Amino acid sequence: MIKCYVRNESGITLIDTMSDLNEKTIENVIWVDMFTPSYDEIVFVENNFDIKFPTKQETEEIEISSRYWEESDRIEINSFFLVSSAENPHNETVSFILTKKLMVSIRYATLYTFDEFNRKFFAAPEQFTNGYDIFCHILDIRIDADADIIEKLSRDITRLRKHVFTDYTNEDEEILERISSLEDLNMQLRENLNDKQRILSAFLKSTKYNGELKHDVVVMLKDIKSLIDYTDFNFERLEYLQNIFLGLLSIEQNKVIKMFTIMNVIFLPPTLIASIYGMNFEFMPELKWKYGYLLSIGFMIASSILPLYVFKRKGWV
Repeated sequence: MIKCYVRNESGITLIDTMSDLNEKTIENVIWVDMFTPSYDEIVFVENNFDIKFPTKQETEEIEISSRYWEESDRIEINSFFLVSSAENPHNETVSFILTKKLMVSIRYATLYTFDEFNRKFFAAPEQFTNGYDIFCHILDIRIDADADIIEKLSRDITRLRKHVFTDYTNEDEEILERISSLEDLNMQLRENLNDKQRILSAFLKSTKYNGELKHDVVVMLKDIKSLIDYTDFNFERLEYLQNIFLGLLSIEQNKVIKMFTIMNVIFLPPTLIASIYGMNFEFMPELKWKYGYLLSIGFMIASSILPLYVFKRKGWV
């Protein structure tokens, strides 16, 4: 699917059908948004806008030379955008091609950032004179969204920590899985932010756009730096929480082992007495004694009560 945003006297016009584009409208297009484009759509944009697209494999390479490169007439950028689904949060690559006043974006996932920018774009089209303005504003919205995700992640960590200390009841696997999922999301956020930091640092050195926009890029870099620091803090909190949970789990296991040890100590003397009187030697006077059975039972009960009394005095039970 292709969406072309054309600047005219009345503001911005959206054209989403290739047949509606003509030579005059193509000259006034400032943004081409391509969502899971077909081969025909890619060829159409390449021929009409004189743009060569990178392959999807090239867009997903992690070297900085593959994430950002600049030529005499254009800038090509591949940036991570976090898809924070509950089941499988992951970073989706979005490609941007900036040339003169035009920006072309290629993406293969539905992203909230683009929907939010669309709303702002039509609300105040005069704020966006070229593709560089559009690119910077999209990244700014994405950074704000990442900040919101980090804030929610921090609240989730705090909530989980309280749960571990207050309501923990035999949920070992669930809690460990929850900690692991939070760590994975934080790792995806860190990777996302590091990628944007490298891209914007390179973009800041470009001479293809005006100085006023550079100020916005500097502000975004400062925001990213603070968010990266917060992801580091969340890693420390999660590691601390995991250590606490494993410590509590060890204490619970020790309590179980302690109970088994106490039960063994309690039943060991009665078992010993029963074993002695269960032997089949010929000379055992108590076997023919009238009160021998009652005496052995009494010994068993007393030998069971005595350890319990000692443990109670020492505060072990």
